[in-house]
Amino acid sequence: MREGIHPDYHQAKVVCNCGNEFVTGSTKEDIHVEICSKCHPFYTGQQKAASARGRIEKFNRKYGVNTEK
Repeated sequence: MREGIHPDYHQAKVVCNCGNEFVTGSTKEDIHVEICSKCHPFYTGQQKAASARGRIEKFNRKYGVNTEK
């Protein structure tokens, strides 16, 4: 590696709006995020998949796909 061209690497403290804090490596010392794995609906299991199911059913009806056997 050449000297003087690479940024400094720090142990960064990441703080979420929900209050969750964790440490990771970064070129920044402090990182503030709006959403993390503790409060994201996908990871907490509160994501609503019903809207996706409705679109799939609409597609199947439109193109005559029969999923029942």
